[in-house]
Amino acid sequence: MSRPGTEPSPSRTEPVARRTAPVSAAELLAEVRDCVPVSRGRYRKDHGARATVPVCGTRDAVFWKADMDIDCDGRPGRRCNARTDPHFSAATAFTQSDGRPLSSERLPFVVVPAPSAVWDHRAHGVRGGSVVAVVHRDRVRYGVVGDTGPADVIGEASHAMAEELGVDPDPQIGGAPSGVTYIVFRDSRAVPIEDHGAAVTAGERLARRFVDGG
Repeated sequence: MSRPGTEPSPSRTEPVARRTAPVSAAELLAEVRDCVPVSRGRYRKDHGARATVPVCGTRDAVFWKADMDIDCDGRPGRRCNARTDPHFSAATAFTQSDGRPLSSERLPFVVVPAPSAVWDHRAHGVRGGSVVAVVHRDRVRYGVVGDTGPADVIGEASHAMAEELGVDPDPQIGGAPSGVTYIVFRDSRAVPIEDHGAAVTAGERLARRFVDGG
């Protein structure tokens, strides 16, 4: 107990504040500045583009830096359906705990390429429900791996993830042409997959451990 007239030493409280502060975009980007490729080749950002994007890895995560196309697949809603998206599919590769497809409108998730000779996400601790951090400009948002896409293209996220990051979520004209970093924490999982709060809680913890060096 402090004696009357004295204040607790600031040095005792400052480290706690630093440890509990949200991880910033700058902190995460500093950790993924260098790439050690884990893919056997590179991916296209869009169909017909040159393959320029490797999947990189650390002990705790895999990551890639690409654009953001909008995945509006899954349970149809007012903003994601066959009328708003000519390529709409009512299915997602991974499903909710009740067996229904995920909702792109409601759940922030990212898309990983379908397994191929270039890269098989399953061999690197990545699966449906794996926890992800997505960085765009100065924003960090958390979600899950929720779908798979073409085997040769990378850089896609759900309507809800785009909204969280301030990216235009329109499936036809929206998205971001570059500047998006996707970080998937190896062997992590939000349970159930549709519980966004669980993904955020786990993501904040894993991101702090990631930037603090484990």
